[in-house]
Amino acid sequence: MRNDHRPYRLKVALARLEAFWVKHFIRPQLDALGRHSMIMKPWFLKLYGKGIRFGESVHVITARDRTVRLTTWAMNNHQGNIDVGDFVLLCPGVRIDSASLVTIGESSMLAAGAYITDADWHDLYDRTEAIGRTTPVTLGSNVWIGDGATVCKGVSIGDNSIIGAGSVVTQNIPSNVIAAGNPATVIRALDPTKPLTTRRAMLEDGDDLAQRIDYLERWVRADNTWRSWLRSVFAPTNKH
Repeated sequence: MRNDHRPYRLKVALARLEAFWVKHFIRPQLDALGRHSMIMKPWFLKLYGKGIRFGESVHVITARDRTVRLTTWAMNNHQGNIDVGDFVLLCPGVRIDSASLVTIGESSMLAAGAYITDADWHDLYDRTEAIGRTTPVTLGSNVWIGDGATVCKGVSIGDNSIIGAGSVVTQNIPSNVIAAGNPATVIRALDPTKPLTTRRAMLEDGDDLAQRIDYLERWVRADNTWRSWLRSVFAPTNKH
């Protein structure tokens, strides 16, 4: 639809449904879930295995056709772990597979379709051997992984660095740079004279942010009615 005609009370009801789902179906699958975390359409967040931890104010955006999937593997001497730091954003289609450890630093952002893996998943010569070689992956603070980028095993990406869309990262990337390509290489450094604003600045006071968002929702939806919403769903026009 062209505009969001949902009335305020419907938006609140949907938020409560999502919170219920997170409490009863998502939280029990996580080793930790910090305060003020928000998972949109949590029924499309797929978690497999133990050792998955979310920090505070983690935001996960899912979609019916682009689920977010986090998987840890426990096999032989391997046990995967996924640590998602405070204020991290995971967009639709993000996948993370771990047989050792994937660490995502605070305020990092993984754009749609990004993939992170810490293993080969098969031995180079014995293709029947699962997992293969595995080496931890570390994303520093405020890292931005672009659409459809892949971060391979053993990679460390420094604070504030940006990985271009569609890139394949096979080696370490230093802090404060932009890297892109297959394999990804440094294109240029970030300007050290320009200040960096991270997601922490926006999300640190979760209680205040929740109040301000609620006020904004009330204001934006003040003129929305159940009738106009139903019309936009069942009989949309170019005004809806």
